[in-house]
Amino acid sequence: MRAEPQSFDRVLSSMCTEPHPAAREAAERFLATNPGDPGTYQSAAALEDRAVAMLGEIVGLEIDTADAIGTGDDARARGGEPTGYVTSGGTEANVQAVRIARERAASATGRPSVVVPESAHFSFRKAADLLQVDLEVVPTTADHRVDLEAVRAAVDEDTAAVVGVAGSTEYGRVDPIPELGEIAASVDALLHVDAAWGGFALPFTDREWHFGHAAVDTMAIDPHKMGQAAVPAGGLLVRSTDLLDELAVDTPYLESTSQATLTGTRSGAGVASAVAAMEELWPDGYRDQYVRSQHNAEWLADQLEVRGYEVVEPVLPLVAASIPTPLFESLRAEGWRLSRTGDDRRVRFVCMPHVTREMLESFLADLDRLESRAARAVPSPGE
Repeated sequence: MRAEPQSFDRVLSSMCTEPHPAAREAAERFLATNPGDPGTYQSAAALEDRAVAMLGEIVGLEIDTADAIGTGDDARARGGEPTGYVTSGGTEANVQAVRIARERAASATGRPSVVVPESAHFSFRKAADLLQVDLEVVPTTADHRVDLEAVRAAVDEDTAAVVGVAGSTEYGRVDPIPELGEIAASVDALLHVDAAWGGFALPFTDREWHFGHAAVDTMAIDPHKMGQAAVPAGGLLVRSTDLLDELAVDTPYLESTSQATLTGTRSGAGVASAVAAMEELWPDGYRDQYVRSQHNAEWLADQLEVRGYEVVEPVLPLVAASIPTPLFESLRAEGWRLSRTGDDRRVRFVCMPHVTREMLESFLADLDRLESRAARAVPSPGE
């Protein structure tokens, strides 16, 4: 095969990026290992312990890194308590969080429901369909954060979980997580936070979003996004062992005796890559990258506003701007990889680590040229 992967030099709407060189090298070395069988692939399992411990530090979840932290009975036998695992990405983590909530609510008299904001990732629709739970979608306010009054009105005795977003995929917004925790607790529901994209940027802000800030029970956070690990490397973290135990199934033919993951066989590439990236970059490297990305987002927002486009202020390194559809299509025809928000009103610009100021300047030059060409093509009055 002679095909080559697409370069990132015109990718402006993706939440994935080029992996850090150390992450790329680690992924290749552990490509054929399977942390889903920790009894056999002990080095990969140990790396997953390390990955979970480091993710726990990032998200304010206290983990004793001196202990082994795993995902099955063998981990408990070694003295560790499972507090999460490396997933394939945010979708798997969100599905598993809903599954935990459903299993915990199994004794309820009604059909379990999960309350999510309209800004929630589409993976929650998948979860609701697969797990046969009701999805209660509530609106967001004018600033694209969840409407707390709508959440209060939606929860009841059948609510298994309330979901908050910490870095929404369309506008980069952070929901009021502590308040959502209080609402969830009022009906004995779990609080799940989807920080799949925002989790590696938020530690360097003053936002309240993680286990140390609120009564968070489960969280999705993806090293393969702003964490600069190789795909696939997501993360599911839980506050307590008993929550992860809701997912456990027996694995009689493996050396380990149970498994809490959704996928069975998993490549150790994602696990090793996540550890390598975090060891290289946490915390100073990630802080520096966040500052660069945020400055780029704010600079781009200013440049688009000067050109007369309506722009949603970038709270995190994501800009949404009201670029007309014909111009959007012309930019895509020029090779710019762009996407629009779900309501089709705005174009998303995600300032990932691969997005440089020079890249943004090149984009704006094309934008100006195409806009000028479109203006010349419009006949003046009387023609």
